[in-house]
Amino acid sequence: MVVGGAEELRSMGLKRAVDFFLALLASVVLLVPILIVALCVRLTSPGPVLYWSKRIGRFNQIFLMPKFRSMRVDTPTVATHLLDNPDRFLTPIGSFLRKSSLDELPQLWCILEGKMSFVGPRPALYNQYDLMELRTAHGVDKLLPGLTGWAQINGRDELPIPEKVKFDVEYLERRSFGFDMRILFLTAEKVIRRKGIRH
Repeated sequence: MVVGGAEELRSMGLKRAVDFFLALLASVVLLVPILIVALCVRLTSPGPVLYWSKRIGRFNQIFLMPKFRSMRVDTPTVATHLLDNPDRFLTPIGSFLRKSSLDELPQLWCILEGKMSFVGPRPALYNQYDLMELRTAHGVDKLLPGLTGWAQINGRDELPIPEKVKFDVEYLERRSFGFDMRILFLTAEKVIRRKGIRH
């Protein structure tokens, strides 16, 4: 058990080092696109450039996660799929930001801080109690939430919660550097093809 624990700590340390390096590199490379998107958000709708939402992190700790604001400031604080006709809350460029996943770019800051990873279960909203309870029951809460994840690859917001947690558990059991690289590659492919991306 001690050996296994030491191996897991080493694996987590490697994952954290890779996350930090890649997030730092991405922040530098994508600085100009980030500034352009920020300007476009500011010019096309009233309100702040960033939307900070309360999310559930490792061990169910709440943290603030930034996204480029793609919805109006009067949008109810619930998961997008629970909104009645969510398209009516989108800003003029909101649909593009979401389809291209450009709204996710500010989350690089959370990765640099160590509150998120590139790969892991997508962080639940603070009021998604059913998702939190099911993840905790299966030990998924010990993982850092991710910018993308195995459930994202297999259906994203279209998945019912039990199915989503099933993929989270599968990631928990299979997680490795190689598996993370596969998920990142498949995520890039989906973003380029705009497949399975929510509006």
